[in-house]
Amino acid sequence: MMTEKELAIDDIITDAMATPSPAKSMGDPGITPLSPTHILKDSEENEPTRHPYVVVVAIDFGTTSSGYAYAFTKEPECIHTMRRWEGGDPGVSNQKTPTTILLSPDRKFHSFGYAARDFYHDLDPTESKQWLYLEKFKMKLHTTANLSIDTDLHAANGKKVKALDIFAYALAFFKEQALKELSDQSGADFDNADVRWVITVPAIWKMPAKQFMREASYKAGLVFRDNPDQLIIALEPEAASIYCRKLRLHQMVDLDNKTALNGYSPTENVGVGMTQAKEHVRRNRQSRTFLVENVIGELWSELTEGDRYVVVDCGGGTVDLTVHQIRMPEGHLKELYKASGGPYGSIGIDYEFEKLLCKIFGQDFIDQFKIKRPAAWVDLMIAFESRKRAATPDRSNPLNINLPFSFIDYYKKFRGHSVEHALRKSNVDFVKWSSQGMLRMSPDAMNALFKPTIDHIIQHLTELFDRPEVTDIKFLFLVGGFAESPLLQQAVQKMLQGRSRIIIPHDVGLTILKGAVLFGLDPSVIKVRRSPLTYGVGVLNRFIEGKHPPEKMLVKEGTRWCTDVFDTFISTDQSVALGETVKRSYTPAKPSQQVIVIHVYCSEKESVSFITDPGVRKCGTLKLDVSGTESPAARREIQTLMQFGDTEIRAMAVDVATSRSVKASIDFLSQ
Repeated sequence: MMTEKELAIDDIITDAMATPSPAKSMGDPGITPLSPTHILKDSEENEPTRHPYVVVVAIDFGTTSSGYAYAFTKEPECIHTMRRWEGGDPGVSNQKTPTTILLSPDRKFHSFGYAARDFYHDLDPTESKQWLYLEKFKMKLHTTANLSIDTDLHAANGKKVKALDIFAYALAFFKEQALKELSDQSGADFDNADVRWVITVPAIWKMPAKQFMREASYKAGLVFRDNPDQLIIALEPEAASIYCRKLRLHQMVDLDNKTALNGYSPTENVGVGMTQAKEHVRRNRQSRTFLVENVIGELWSELTEGDRYVVVDCGGGTVDLTVHQIRMPEGHLKELYKASGGPYGSIGIDYEFEKLLCKIFGQDFIDQFKIKRPAAWVDLMIAFESRKRAATPDRSNPLNINLPFSFIDYYKKFRGHSVEHALRKSNVDFVKWSSQGMLRMSPDAMNALFKPTIDHIIQHLTELFDRPEVTDIKFLFLVGGFAESPLLQQAVQKMLQGRSRIIIPHDVGLTILKGAVLFGLDPSVIKVRRSPLTYGVGVLNRFIEGKHPPEKMLVKEGTRWCTDVFDTFISTDQSVALGETVKRSYTPAKPSQQVIVIHVYCSEKESVSFITDPGVRKCGTLKLDVSGTESPAARREIQTLMQFGDTEIRAMAVDVATSRSVKASIDFLSQ
């Protein structure tokens, strides 16, 4: 493959590229674009096309729980959620299954969800050390700075496994479950080619994480690399937003009318309405089929052209905030401010609980216990999970958490004294020992575990509402599993002080799943998005005295060039319409060149001058495969079109002389 140094662009003489420029601290080729233009596709191309697929299946791959739902393209108003799962926990509805996976000692896929958890739990402690059990692993894609195909995950026993394998196993499991259910329904084997797959990801995920999910689906056989359009990556808060448009008044709770989920309500008479709502949800659950309005929901009818609303998606791992504006008459959506948020999901509360245990029993003991008794540790966290869901602002009686026998036993061996003694000695006031072998937590102690996570969310919301783009917000939709928490609901209410109505859909944990199905049926519903970053490439420009720094000057054959200039494709928070493209032209250095490789850079800053500026980093490569497009023309021009208005960045290219299509790809993973 030709090196980047051999790339000649525009008026630069080929041999000018042979010598690297003295100022090239980041080793990027000089590129002068031929035609830096934004072009907008004709609007008719955005019209929803007739579906080549029979069914749309969406997979909500969550940090703590996952599931799938589907709709047939002939009956788009009927959304079916997946079959009921085996297992389940007290106090936790099992419409979805835990995102837990178990591999046998020889690293083969064994089971997923409740089945994985229960099997692992029943293993003998000596045996369980050989098995690889993973949970809450999705967050690794958000927290890994230099994510690649080779990124590792750690199983509960401390052993390393390839993240790509784990994600592929999980997706293959969902593929098998969904196809089996579809086959059972249709009475014949259902062909995967008839399925359009949708996978949900947080809107704040960077491009490498989105591409990682796509790579995992190729590996899982969900879709093939030569048919990428069969898979759509959906952004979680966008999916929620699309579903919320369809809500009828009986399918949601309006917090400002003094009703809330979980039966917690400031006034007694409202509790009745809440109970009816829960009964409605329960009946719906049993049928597993949700009817959505093919027109706009009742709530939506209160919105007029230009109205704005915020979707706050509070999941297990991340919290995602999206601001949308409604465009009439079709009810299309326009993003008003780039997605924001952070790792403030409900697992933050689990980490606080772990910190509390470390404070009482010692970090050294907890670390050892997790490795030596991994199944018992999982048990303890399950016990905590159900109590966590019982936390409310006005609770007065304590919450009891069962300590597994092996915890009590192992602690005595490890320390030489009892758990009860440790609790007495620790200066943690709000946690006591109950004679039934339980940790007894006061409501204040439980609420304190929620505080850091909720504070992060409220701080983020406050910053968002202080932005000029985010004024006059009519509704705030609170969605995702964590939205069920009355503590979070109360904090959001307190922060907003009536500035906008807080709406929580019933079955709030399934909102994203149902919205993702609707998005798969019509991906063009979101017409305008905001770019999360500034993207561009490094180019050579004519040197201008006084404007360009002298150390960036390169003289070649009497002409003075400025190196490392950042050619901006799109700026951070810039509005970009669906189908809008950025056009650039590139020329191979030699007639025989087979591949053009161009480094793509990104920055969180809006205006960038040079690829060497602080905060600018190389984030991907644009690859143009020009083999087989040789032409007699003395100078070949490859026109490249890049789309930034979709949930993923796409590239297309064409050889101008022959009008033949050139294989173009943008890679954000192999850095």
